[in-house]
Amino acid sequence: METSAAAGKPVQITVMDGYDLKGTKGDTPVTFVRAEFNSVLLGDSSKVTVSSEGTAKYNFASSFDFTSEGTNTLDDLAHKPVFLTVFEVLPKEKKQKEEKTVILGQAVVDLLPLLEGECTFEIMTPLHPIIGSPLENLRPEAKCCLEVTVSVSEALLTTAQILGGNLVKVTLEAAYSVPEIFGTTGPLQNYMVGLQLPSIGEKDCPIFFKNGTLKLGGEKEYVPRPKKWPIANILAPGAQYIPDSFITGGPFVEEDGELNCPEDKDFRNQAETLKKRIVWDLESRCYLDPSAVANFQKRIADCRFWPVEIIRVPVAPVSKGKSTKVDKGDDDGQVCFHGVAYVNMVPLLYPGVKRIRGAFRVYPYLDGPVYEKTKCLFSLFRDVGHQNKLGNVPGINSPLAKPILTKTVKEEKPPREKDTSSSIKSQSSDNPLEGEVPLYQNPEGQQYLEAGTYLLLEIELEKALVPKRLPEELASRVKEMIPPRPALIRRTGGAQKAVDDYHAQIRNIATAILEEYHKMFGKELTTGKDLDNQTLENHKCQLNYELNCSGKYFAFKEQLKHAVVKIVREKYLKTTAFENQEELQAFISELYIFLVDQMHVTLNQSKPDETQTTAVATSTTSEQLRLFAYEAQVNEDFPLATVYYEERLVRDNQNLEHWLDYGSFCLLTNDILKAQECFRKALSLNQTNIDSLLLCGLVAIMMEHYEEAEIFFEDATCLEPANAVAWTLLGLFYEIQNNDIRMEMAFHEAAKQLHARLAKEKSIVETVDVEGKLESSLTALGAVTASPSKGNVPQGLGDDISTLDEFLEEPSKPQSETVEQQKLALLPQDLSPTDRNSKSFCLSKEIPKTVSKSQISSSALASSALHGVSQRPSTIFMETTRFLMKVDAVQYVHRVLAHELLYPQGGPSCEYYLVLAQTHLLEKDFAKAEEYLHAASQMDYLNPNVWGLKGHFFYLSGNHAEAKECYERTLSFVVDAAEMHFIYLRLGSIYLEEGEYEKAKNTYLLACKKSPSCLTWLGVGIACYRLEELTEAEDALSEANAMNNYNAEVWAYLTLVCLKAGRQLEAEQSYKYTLKLKLKDEALLKEIHMVQATVGFGDPSF
Repeated sequence: METSAAAGKPVQITVMDGYDLKGTKGDTPVTFVRAEFNSVLLGDSSKVTVSSEGTAKYNFASSFDFTSEGTNTLDDLAHKPVFLTVFEVLPKEKKQKEEKTVILGQAVVDLLPLLEGECTFEIMTPLHPIIGSPLENLRPEAKCCLEVTVSVSEALLTTAQILGGNLVKVTLEAAYSVPEIFGTTGPLQNYMVGLQLPSIGEKDCPIFFKNGTLKLGGEKEYVPRPKKWPIANILAPGAQYIPDSFITGGPFVEEDGELNCPEDKDFRNQAETLKKRIVWDLESRCYLDPSAVANFQKRIADCRFWPVEIIRVPVAPVSKGKSTKVDKGDDDGQVCFHGVAYVNMVPLLYPGVKRIRGAFRVYPYLDGPVYEKTKCLFSLFRDVGHQNKLGNVPGINSPLAKPILTKTVKEEKPPREKDTSSSIKSQSSDNPLEGEVPLYQNPEGQQYLEAGTYLLLEIELEKALVPKRLPEELASRVKEMIPPRPALIRRTGGAQKAVDDYHAQIRNIATAILEEYHKMFGKELTTGKDLDNQTLENHKCQLNYELNCSGKYFAFKEQLKHAVVKIVREKYLKTTAFENQEELQAFISELYIFLVDQMHVTLNQSKPDETQTTAVATSTTSEQLRLFAYEAQVNEDFPLATVYYEERLVRDNQNLEHWLDYGSFCLLTNDILKAQECFRKALSLNQTNIDSLLLCGLVAIMMEHYEEAEIFFEDATCLEPANAVAWTLLGLFYEIQNNDIRMEMAFHEAAKQLHARLAKEKSIVETVDVEGKLESSLTALGAVTASPSKGNVPQGLGDDISTLDEFLEEPSKPQSETVEQQKLALLPQDLSPTDRNSKSFCLSKEIPKTVSKSQISSSALASSALHGVSQRPSTIFMETTRFLMKVDAVQYVHRVLAHELLYPQGGPSCEYYLVLAQTHLLEKDFAKAEEYLHAASQMDYLNPNVWGLKGHFFYLSGNHAEAKECYERTLSFVVDAAEMHFIYLRLGSIYLEEGEYEKAKNTYLLACKKSPSCLTWLGVGIACYRLEELTEAEDALSEANAMNNYNAEVWAYLTLVCLKAGRQLEAEQSYKYTLKLKLKDEALLKEIHMVQATVGFGDPSF
């Protein structure tokens, strides 16, 4: 090890003053200070008389030599303080030859700042009184203390050592649920725990916790409580506590060790309250130099588990005249109740983790299992220190001590081939292990396992072994990759703005004139005949006459005047009167030329595009456009779906939900580049949006931009640490990178956050249930009047539903509706009636604001009872699966479901099989889909989502009879399936095919009530037309046309209605648009021709 501390570098401790001192024989006693370090006396100060104010001027300096090896090493400075004991010199009595002294108190000075690079520090350390000292009776405001300065000539550590080294703090709290044979009566016993850590390079440092206190059960250990120095024989009771260091405890479910599951709660409470325990509350420290830090990381990565041994040794007095068994070297019986706890140290390799704390079960110490789990060949107590006297542990640190974790099996010149397990033996034990270790070779240690003993300990590092990116750094990297979208341009004046306003007015006036022209001469244009120049000139004269007579020409001039004035002021900077007429005429000529040129530019740009045939009515809302896009998606009419998505962006390109929806659609169509553009646009609008970050990360993985993906996922976990989906996706990313340790870290954190969220949701639901039962009881007694029911919810639960609704709408839980109903959020949508024979299928989307809150709430409250099978708690992988299905990232679903299958809390479930069926339906793999649907129905036969998906399967495979039966069964459930919109559409289309028009009408009306669209009203219109209800049919078709006037089937049925109603003009107009939009249904077109022939009109081409 390279160190700046040469042998013999002095560390000086100077006691300057003492305050609020008091003696046994008066208020001005004669005192002196004694300094000790590492059980070595450093010196005594001169005798000083305390002033009447209680102050003593000692100015006492003492020192010890710091060495890199030997005594007073870095490890000694780390966990051993300097003891300053204040003595009072009593006055001599008659015939007394020597002075008598009594101890007033003791102070401790922690030398840890020297290991942090400081050369000098000053402290006011409290002087703790010993039992019976007069310092115990000081006035309340008095603060008895010593002013101390610690200094070295130069830093003990170099800058490289400070930056690359580390400090480990190990706190042993207690051993709970110890064997019943441990008793407070009988011979004294020393309860000891030990472990070994790398310290200087390859050299290991053993850490021991001695003299544990056996306590009977009855009450829990209080928290917070101070930690103690791992040093015995401290004189003052208060001096045994480490300053500003406390055991704070915490919820056991947040611990890193074992026994932290909900099912362990009762056992932990009993063990920590009622059963026997051994309490230490000690903290020991160990300095790791840079090479030891690297060694520590490598050992954790290689071994994962760290052995922590526990023993009980009797404290027996050693006779002076006769040698004992110990002196003779017969040590049998010293190491009793030898156990070991396996501490999983892997969390210390997680980014940013500096501390692990938890409960770790104690197992009997057996060489085979210990070597298998920890690669450790030797026991810290049995093979290294058992040759020392009972209760005298310092000998363990002697040069004869054998290394533990760094020692390897010697392979030089093996005498003969042996099985590896049989060659592992204790270097001090008399009998080597022979083959397999018997289970009960350590019967005393076996009692730990039978009693359920566990150690509660904490390991804390000064710096994380693996640094974690700061949130600021991640946010900066995201900004570098995706700059935030600039703010909208302010509406300011200027020359360009004036010209743009002029262009806008020209476009408006041109549109108005065209409308007037079509109003006057539209019929001539529909004949299809070319107009000659003379006719066009006549039209022009008539149009001018009409505009002048009606006053519209004057109105157009007034409309244009303001824009022209702005051009004069802003572009030509003319704000004052002209000096002469010539100047005015010259300017008007120049202005006229400019205005005419700009008018031509505008008109050329404003030429209508006659090829555009999929415009969307401006009266529709964004949510309606979203629904129309999904319906087009279902039909695999991707160009039309693109039109709807882009229309939403045109209306509001500052809404990131519009970009996310469009990007998800692009993922479904495998347009990865377009999806990346959309998600990055969304992220540029709000760089703290979690969904945008996660989707950018997913797309980055698809494009193999792994560094960017890691930044996106890490930023998401920093912005929202409680998001289980973000942690799970980060773990999946690390799995792709083959980084098992970080993958384990991410999955562990995801499970922790999900458990916390589900516990919170469970408590809220339980509160709602209790209040509901109370309200029902009061209602039955007549104390409360029952409120009207909400949807399908029984009376008496209205208030409960309101409470639950508020919970469901919390913005912090965008993925979840309820604890049980989250898994029903994403089921397949339906096909539209325009292509009822299509085999296409697409994942459904949740349509917010179209399903009533009461239906969601009733589903949540009735889920467990109505499904017949108790729902298993959600897992991190099913949560992630729902998110991936929601955003159409089906590329990752099978990878996540594979984890779900192997997850201890997971496994095959109804939802698991439903998702698999959905993915195979997307791939048109009907055989696999049928297999998984059969498995799902066996697990939860009363789940409406199972029957809904089975209906989709039969519908897509062409078996409409079975589909009809499944859909009707789905509608018969009290609780709706997660997505009813397309179930209604498909069932209605089947009714229409089979001629059950009344049922079709009612089914489509249910769809219109919940989520109206062009297709739902079209279904109502068709059913009403077939029932000869022409008025209702026309109303329904008009609604459909208002939502989408580019649907050829709507125009076709409007044609039929108008023909039968005898309205020739409307029939011809409707028929014209039917042909223009290219109706694909030949049977329907043939029906129109038959009705036209019957009534004798409707086709202008007759």
